[in-house]
This record gives sequence, C-alpha cells and structure tokens, in this order.
Amino acid sequence: MERNKDTLAALQELIDVVSKLRSPDGGCPWDLAQTPETLTPYVIEEAYEVVDAIKGGELSAIAEELGDLLLQVVLQAQIAYEYGQFSLKEVAEGISQKLIRRHPHVFGDVLVQNVDEVRQNWEEIKAKEKGELSPDVQKLSYKLSRYASTFPPIMAAMKISRHAADAGFEWENIDGVWDKFNEELGEFKQALALETPAAQQAELGDLLFSVLQLARWYKLDASEALRGTNQRFIQRLQKMETFSDRPLSDYTLDELEALWQQAKKQLAFQKDENVQHET
Repeated sequence: MERNKDTLAALQELIDVVSKLRSPDGGCPWDLAQTPETLTPYVIEEAYEVVDAIKGGELSAIAEELGDLLLQVVLQAQIAYEYGQFSLKEVAEGISQKLIRRHPHVFGDVLVQNVDEVRQNWEEIKAKEKGELSPDVQKLSYKLSRYASTFPPIMAAMKISRHAADAGFEWENIDGVWDKFNEELGEFKQALALETPAAQQAELGDLLFSVLQLARWYKLDASEALRGTNQRFIQRLQKMETFSDRPLSDYTLDELEALWQQAKKQLAFQKDENVQHET
C-alpha cells in the first residue's frame, strides 16, 4: 500500500511539472508551442528508444526511457485537457476498463485452456468493441488496410502477409517465394533502366515485400535483421575511424575499401575471442 502511495505521488509530481511547463504564466516557450501533431514524432522516437534499452538490458536506461515515453503520454493528455477534450484520468480509466473487458477469464467467469484461447477471446471482444462484426468490416482487405495505416512499413508488411497467408493467399512451397523474389528483382532492374522514378519506387516496394516473404517463410525477424545490419555498419565505421589518421572523406574509394576490410577482420577476430572466453 505504501508503494502505491509513493507511485501515485510520483505520477502527480510529473503531472504538476508538465502542467507548469504548459502554463502561459512562466511556462516553457517550447512546450507551449507544441500540439498533439508536433509531438507525434517524439512518441514514436521514445517508443523505439524504450525497445532499444530493453534489448540492451541496462535497468537504469530502461527506467529512463520509460520515463521519456511516459512524458509523451502525460503531455498529450495535458494538451487535450487544456482543449477541454479529455484528461489523464480518462486515459487511465479507459485502459483499465479495456483490460477488464478483454480478460473475462481473470475478471469474469470465462474459462480458458491456453494462451491461444486467450488471444482468440481478446480478438473477438476487440472486434465487438470496435463494431467490426459487420460483413464489410470483416473483409480481409479492411483488416489489412488498418495494418498498413497503423504500423511501421516492415511490421505492417509482415502482418499483412501473415494474415493473407492464413486466408489461403500463400505459395505452396519456398520455391514459389524464391521465384517471386527473382521476378520482382528483374522488374526492378527493368524499371531502373526504362521507367519513371514513380514506377521505380513502386517496383522497389514490390521487391522489398518479396524479401519480407522470404523472411517470413524462413521464420526470420526482418526488423531485427536490419537493426543488426545498421549496428554492424556503424561498428565497422567506428573501427575504420580508429585506423585512420584523417577524416574518412579524405580517403580514396580504394583506401576506404581497404579500411573497411581491415575493420571487418578486426571485429570478426574480437567476436571470435569473446566466444572463446565465454566457452
């Protein structure tokens, strides 16, 4: 009980701080200039930074990033309150009521046998809440369009393809997926040679979508794969900079390639050493 009081007191302090920042009387000009729309990029950015901190596993970083994300929630609620729309109270009450409704096996008398039944109940209740039981709303295209407009492109593409596959829109085997990839690669090359930039971009999208289908069939996490590549690229650049005696922009292409290969070998050697130490 004491812990709950301390938590509520800390939340109230945050609410008061944000309210002061938004106050026309002595508040912060930057905070006062913000709108729900201008804050949207920060919501996305902070959410990604929370994920990155969780992957890093450093508890202090996780707590800090969760605080930054919580700030975005409180800021949005504060602005809405100022406009007479809703407050943090309605936000908290709304999510509490939703959790109770969607967990009848916890807060009601529904019996479930496994996680799959919990997920099925959740989706059915969610559909009823959103009025998604009409024939038009039940169409596959309606569901997939929501993914396209809601999630980042890679995540949306994976969700769209999974649900389409569940509905039968699927290749018989992996050979068909590879054939599709090669087909899209050829069309992309042709577009680069002959088509307009708009057509080239469309073909690039088709090619990327086919790559994601390969990831789905091989049960690989495309977002995590790209995240890892980004990190490796940066690590190699950092290593190149430790080998160089002047800015990288002053090197020729051949010299940069030599530094790149040297960095790759050094990082691979360090990785092998770490594995040996661990074993």
